[in-house]
Amino acid sequence: MARPLTKKGFRSMSRMTLLDDSLWLNLTGPHGMSGAGKAPDAGYPPYNVELLPEEPQALRLTLAVAGFAPDELEVSTEDGALSIRGKQREEQSRDYLHHGIAARQFKRSFQLASGVEVRKAELENGLLAIELVRPHKDKRVMKIGISAAG
Repeated sequence: MARPLTKKGFRSMSRMTLLDDSLWLNLTGPHGMSGAGKAPDAGYPPYNVELLPEEPQALRLTLAVAGFAPDELEVSTEDGALSIRGKQREEQSRDYLHHGIAARQFKRSFQLASGVEVRKAELENGLLAIELVRPHKDKRVMKIGISAAG
């Protein structure tokens, strides 16, 4: 079973959700896929999710995308979903003795909680790091006046 991530540890649940007082990021596959219905490459590319210690209202999503150039990757948000796509260009035919590095395209999607924004995306040493922030909202207290009826 997948485990939801919290600042305090892990608990077993059927879907993975990052929590810190409220929902941040849903890590389930498209349409809530579970292990039985996943496509063969559903685990590609692998990724990490980490809370940034220097900034409690930010986290980093890091995907292992070795072999992809920045112009072969696309990071976008639409309707509250973060999508990362990768598509490598066709290479000229080569005469391989062993071809173990796959050149495949991928799409990873994550449902973002309301208010979570993408701050930046950087590609370094085959790792695509995407920083997400949840701006701190000031608590709004409003006193409601009471009028006498009648």
